[in-house]
Amino acid sequence: MGESEEKARKEGFKITDLPGIGQVIASKLEAAGITELMNIAVLSPAELSDTAGVSEAVARKAIQASRKMLNLDFEDASEYMKKRAELLTITTGCKNLDILLGGKGIETKAITEVYGAYGSGKTQLAHTLAVNVQLPDEEGGADGKAVYIDSEGTFRPERIKQIAEARGMNPEKVMKNIFVARAFNSDHQILLFDKITEMIKKGEPIKLVIIDSLTAHFRAEFAGRGMLADRQQKLNRHLHEIIRMAEQYNVAVYVTNQVMADPSVMFGDPTRAIGGHILAHASTLRLYMRRGKQNSRVVKVIDSPNLPESENIFYITAAGIKDEPDKE
Repeated sequence: MGESEEKARKEGFKITDLPGIGQVIASKLEAAGITELMNIAVLSPAELSDTAGVSEAVARKAIQASRKMLNLDFEDASEYMKKRAELLTITTGCKNLDILLGGKGIETKAITEVYGAYGSGKTQLAHTLAVNVQLPDEEGGADGKAVYIDSEGTFRPERIKQIAEARGMNPEKVMKNIFVARAFNSDHQILLFDKITEMIKKGEPIKLVIIDSLTAHFRAEFAGRGMLADRQQKLNRHLHEIIRMAEQYNVAVYVTNQVMADPSVMFGDPTRAIGGHILAHASTLRLYMRRGKQNSRVVKVIDSPNLPESENIFYITAAGIKDEPDKE
């Protein structure tokens, strides 16, 4: 829960305190998963109007009132920096990769996107993070649980067990703290994601959401240039919901992305990420992975608000992602 929401709760503000929102309308909103002031504050008048069955004028007043109660206003950069201190980090288990990511791993309230060809290590990192998020803060974790949305059938509990055992953790306990669901199409993927908010509200300490892969179903269902606009619009809505959830509940989001070869590139690496500019702009941190020499993997920072463009290597081992390969 964010600082503004905590303040609103302490002061006793509820949805029914908003103008035009009585108990009947509040029940409608609750059925749609809108139970807190922040849920309303981030909606547009049209969205709230459709959901609650009220006029846009009433919806606009309710949204303005919720923002006032939450004190959603400008603040100076020093205050904003204090809020950044609330962020949690999750170690990758690999010093080289953690250094590349700023020293501690991936952050909460952010989308970390990794793209690369098959076998580049994207899913291996996903499995490693699902284990590491459960570590206490002093060991590089977030002392929380993970949700894994698997759209390509690549999640392996055996791999989770192997990583946990190699790190001296209880494998059964580790697996109990990872919620897994297989997404069979893009609508199912979006529905599964929506359920995560419900789980958090019920008290599950979820601190990591993994979507592997984010774009597989969108790519398969919206084939051809004629459907590109529809695909991007649907993907854009999905990404905005992901960003909203990550910010609101202080959750780290790790997504993998598929690639294609750009035929216009004559020299250099023709590999390009799926999803276009919409996904590129939505991701807080964008990484590119590829195979390196002697079974290593190379990871490169492609885009970040605070990290330089740089690259490093890692290895896939029995214990997950590591700086050195397993000894033969």
